[in-house]
Amino acid sequence: METNHYDVLIIGAGLSGIGMACHLQKECPGKRVGILERRQAIGGTWDLFRYPGIRSDSDMFTFGYKLRPWHELKVLADGPSIRQYVSDTAREFGVDRKIRFGIRTTQAAWCSEQKRWTLGAIDEATGEAVTFTCSYLVSCTGYYNHDAGYLPSFPGIERFQGQTIHPQFWPEQLDYRGKRVVVIGSGATAVTLVPSMAKDTAHITMLQRSPSYVFSLPSYDKISEVLRRVLPDRWVFGMARKRNLLISRVIYKASKRWPGKMRQLLLAGVRKQLGEDFDMTHFSPKYNPWDQRLCAVPDADLFKAIRAGKASVVTDQIDTFTESGIRLKSGKELQADIIVTATGLQIQSFGGMQLSVDGKAVPVNQRMTYKGVLLQDVPNMGWIFGYVNASWTLKVDMSAAYICRLLNHMDEKGIAVVTARAPQGQMQDESIVAALQSGYAQRGASELPRQGRGLPWRILHSPEKDHVMLLKDPVEDAALEFGSAQAPRAAAAAPHRAPVSVGA
Repeated sequence: METNHYDVLIIGAGLSGIGMACHLQKECPGKRVGILERRQAIGGTWDLFRYPGIRSDSDMFTFGYKLRPWHELKVLADGPSIRQYVSDTAREFGVDRKIRFGIRTTQAAWCSEQKRWTLGAIDEATGEAVTFTCSYLVSCTGYYNHDAGYLPSFPGIERFQGQTIHPQFWPEQLDYRGKRVVVIGSGATAVTLVPSMAKDTAHITMLQRSPSYVFSLPSYDKISEVLRRVLPDRWVFGMARKRNLLISRVIYKASKRWPGKMRQLLLAGVRKQLGEDFDMTHFSPKYNPWDQRLCAVPDADLFKAIRAGKASVVTDQIDTFTESGIRLKSGKELQADIIVTATGLQIQSFGGMQLSVDGKAVPVNQRMTYKGVLLQDVPNMGWIFGYVNASWTLKVDMSAAYICRLLNHMDEKGIAVVTARAPQGQMQDESIVAALQSGYAQRGASELPRQGRGLPWRILHSPEKDHVMLLKDPVEDAALEFGSAQAPRAAAAAPHRAPVSVGA
């Protein structure tokens, strides 16, 4: 047996990759599975980001794996707790022993004659080239560039005499005690950083060009705490997962159906925290709720920091950086010792890995996805991409379970190759995250796969519908082209197609 050949090879040992590997361990135990991870630790996003206060922006009961539910009472868990949870899950399922750390995958090439993928990679510790092969490839690399965050071109930034930091690359020993800090941004990272740092800074200012919707969640699940006194943990946390999923879906659907009412409700929550005299323009976005992700803060910590005078919010545009801070278009100057550019991510597909099929490059942004899991015209490849309007892991769990269903079906039928084929005229000129108006989604739209006119080529971002499509509908589908493992030579050019389409 070749040392570097696998039945299934997973790229990435973050939340998605570990989830995929655990599903394979449970549902396809006979498969030889490998995981390639560029970093030196499990965790992906949760190992990379180390800024103060980093935490989930989804509740942990739906953010946790279905195979190994979150059994703590923290609702919005901190980064180290999440990193530990993912590592513990990998260890419990035995998939931690399947990881090759420090491996940067640069290219993946499919050969139809050999019915396998060949991956080119670099061992980052030695700089040596390494080759891996597999029968089935699954990309679990997330959607952003780990090497560089997004940084706008700020006029005069070279003049600033203090420290400028992007949250993606937080210095381990940064001392901000007693310092004046400005955080540029208004998204999930900014609203996390500000209250966390406010405890120790002389003052911290959140400078935003435009506001986001911010709402408060309890940091601790008191309902589950009470129920644990009389019910088994499995029941209690199962109910918490269902309850929180229902609440989040109701909020999302209500935001889309009655945006005006939901806007009033969200702004009323902020006013209740900050008082009638507060200038609500700082928390009154021009867009409707859920056109961008809502920002959740635990126990109103951001609002408490503002009320206490430790933090403030300024809504303005940057004219230029100065030696001692930032001058705004309004003429106001913000003095700073440290400026944090919480300006977002740079979207990247497949971790920058180059794909090819039989020697021809695959432009990912000119392909659609089948059920949000398979890439159009790319054989034997799965792609795990979570929800942008709900907990990421909900979709990870369903996508991983679907890939296991597909692999088991192929084994039962003696099938070696599966390829998703789309009819002509299906592709639309919109990305799979077109529903979001967030800056990162708009900037990176051209890097992502396209949407189709209808199912199964359209990503729904709907757990209810995806549950049926991925876990209940039959695997065989007219959109899937199957090739047998040992087809006669004369028939090899005529792959099997299912007679009817039931996946949509």
